[in-house]
Amino acid sequence: MFKDLIALTKPGLLRLNMFAAVGGFWVASKWQIAWFDLLWMLIGSTLTMASACVINNYWDRELDQKMERTKGRALPTGRLKPMFVLGYGLVLGIIGELVLFLAVNPLTGWLGLLGWFVYIVIYTIWLKRSSTWSTSVGGISGAMPPVIGYCAVTNEVDAGAWLMFALLFLWQPAHFWSLGIRRVEEYRTAGFPLLPVVKGIRRTKLQMIPYVALLIPTCYLMFYYGYTGYVFLVLSIAGSVLWAVHTIRGLKAKDTEKWAKTNFLISVNYLMVVFIVMIVNTVK
Repeated sequence: MFKDLIALTKPGLLRLNMFAAVGGFWVASKWQIAWFDLLWMLIGSTLTMASACVINNYWDRELDQKMERTKGRALPTGRLKPMFVLGYGLVLGIIGELVLFLAVNPLTGWLGLLGWFVYIVIYTIWLKRSSTWSTSVGGISGAMPPVIGYCAVTNEVDAGAWLMFALLFLWQPAHFWSLGIRRVEEYRTAGFPLLPVVKGIRRTKLQMIPYVALLIPTCYLMFYYGYTGYVFLVLSIAGSVLWAVHTIRGLKAKDTEKWAKTNFLISVNYLMVVFIVMIVNTVK
């Protein structure tokens, strides 16, 4: 049961988001790290994100039975009861928000609540079942962790917060659509109006390009406004260009499955490298 409770929080996704939150906190701190503030921010934001993931599992339990990737989860198989899972998710969210509001600052609490609301209400309940815009709009929630980390230090939404938001917001669609292309038939069977299901794979590949390409000026602006140094500038731009070139080449790729798998792996490693370099090369 404990293993299922952890799995409901989507720990792989949480790890990426926690890392992004640390990156935002580090950039804003400029190496003057308030370790207890960092700890409380991580606890509050992680619990809030975990809550959203658990409730997402609760809401999607019937659709998850139709997909190979998700049919073995605790709810589709009946290992856990739906109302128990809903209560578990709500408790995590309440604790997480209390930590953000009381132990960090009210701004981070509101940002966490915004991300939670977008993920549950706008993305999961509304758009995921009705529109191809679900991935793009849902990206608002996924972009909150580094903003929360950043605002835990600054207590204001300034240019740095917006750039943190842009970095994660632009990263998500291409990352998710790469997976969607590989599993397009599963999503079709489950009834999800994902972009490759509704508009086709070529249209999805085309729509990925501007998101990835816009990461190039976003990374440059991180340097231009003095948040990061030359090492970040060079490596982040190089990584963005590499990903953009591979994405564009997808239009002529003969083996779409292989291309999509590689693009997905590039996206995961891109995010890790960019945030590691961002932390290491934060301007003091």
